[in-house]
Amino acid sequence: MPTNARLRRLGCQTGWLLMILALAGCAGRELSTRDTLQLSVDRALILAEARQTLGTPYRYGGTSSRGLDCSGLVQRVYARAGIRVPRTSRRQYERLPRIERARPGDLLFFATAGRGQASHVGIYLGDGEMIHAPGRGRRVSITSLSQDYWQERFLGAAAPAP
Repeated sequence: MPTNARLRRLGCQTGWLLMILALAGCAGRELSTRDTLQLSVDRALILAEARQTLGTPYRYGGTSSRGLDCSGLVQRVYARAGIRVPRTSRRQYERLPRIERARPGDLLFFATAGRGQASHVGIYLGDGEMIHAPGRGRRVSITSLSQDYWQERFLGAAAPAP
């Protein structure tokens, strides 16, 4: 590998390492979000990882940077924060601890297939927005939860992160 390419790669890796070390140095303390909620380091990492997926194409069954479906997005983001979650939105909804009120980094579940079962999942960003893999022909994006579509299909929220 040419020297310049190695230096760029090392610089990128060093940047990530510095960010992780800075966050680790805050362990035990809380990080503030723009809507004045307090976030654990785990939740901050989840949100940072989720934002890194923005623009990734939708791919049914996808779990990589080449393509993600909604539950693949969740599984990938949480795995990078060291938290294991089931693979499908239905299993995530069935097996993860339910909560009454979502905080940034929590999962939001929707019945989009018309059967009353969880068929879509997104990651709550705060301020009434979520990041999700919306479907075929689209890309991972941020959407407002105030839209009637999401309001009418909302099933509940879960909190796999501390």
